[in-house]
Amino acid sequence: MKRVPDMELRFAIAPDRKSLEPSGLKYDMSDFDGYALEVALRLVEKSGAGEVVLISLGPDGVQETLRKGLAIGAARAVHLQAADVPVDGFAVAHALAAELRGGGYDLILFGRMATDTASGTVGPMVAELLGLPCVTAISQLDVAEGSGTARRDLEGAAEMVRFPMPAVLSIDEGIARPRLATLKGIMAAKKKPLEVKPAALGEARLTVEAMALPAERSGPRFLGEGSDAVPELVQRLRTEAKVL
Repeated sequence: MKRVPDMELRFAIAPDRKSLEPSGLKYDMSDFDGYALEVALRLVEKSGAGEVVLISLGPDGVQETLRKGLAIGAARAVHLQAADVPVDGFAVAHALAAELRGGGYDLILFGRMATDTASGTVGPMVAELLGLPCVTAISQLDVAEGSGTARRDLEGAAEMVRFPMPAVLSIDEGIARPRLATLKGIMAAKKKPLEVKPAALGEARLTVEAMALPAERSGPRFLGEGSDAVPELVQRLRTEAKVL
């Protein structure tokens, strides 16, 4: 589960031009990780056994996000402590794989991508490091008797995939609407286990050299009204926009 900045808020680039200015930012659970959590909770409820364990990597602030997940229904959580979250997904995958290895998990669920980086790489990298099958961008999921069937929506088509367990899966939007935490759940979350460990990050080989905001868009131009404006519009689409 990744703690990410609220994408609805305006943000600024820090003076180093390599990161976001932290002042004024609000953080929350990544949207796709919320779908993954809901899927995990439903699988446990359907089977009548098992538990959902949350793992998050980052600074102390991630514990607030983990507590939210515990309030929604997870049984326990692990905080892999790191001052910063590397932009290199492989470095993050090393730390997650080190924690997951030997954990005896039946399924390891990720969101399809984090809403801040949108890379979608960490889940498949963890699967490779653990030597487990991986199915990404799942829109439907059924699990029974040590294997699963997943639907993946493609451009103009869909595919059904069968996989053995244990496995690593990434969950797409639309599969399940995340539930909200209840007052009872919020109170119970305060007593649920949250273990803190140092993150065993791998070597970061991908770094950000510079960040820049997109150029400001110019305002709309009015060329006239009705059919009288069509010739001018066609000319500008051909000579300026170059789409004709």
